[in-house]
Amino acid sequence: MLIDVRASVQFAGDRALWLRVSSVDDTPTYYGWVWLTGYSIDMATRKALARREVFVQIAGLQIQRRKADSAPPRNVAPVMRRRGV
Repeated sequence: MLIDVRASVQFAGDRALWLRVSSVDDTPTYYGWVWLTGYSIDMATRKALARREVFVQIAGLQIQRRKADSAPPRNVAPVMRRRGV
């Protein structure tokens, strides 16, 4: 997802980043804001650069869907979750 000034002023201009989200913190924060954990992505190579934790406005997040013809990431095991746990 693209994180730029619409999500938080700290990501204005050349500080915007693409983040592959790995988790969303469920700790209560200010209304409309959330902590995301993930990896910043180099869009030219589609490779992860660094692990990041960011505090952003949900309304300002811009989600980019994976293209149907693109392969899933390699070396990543699927996450299995049980309901009711």
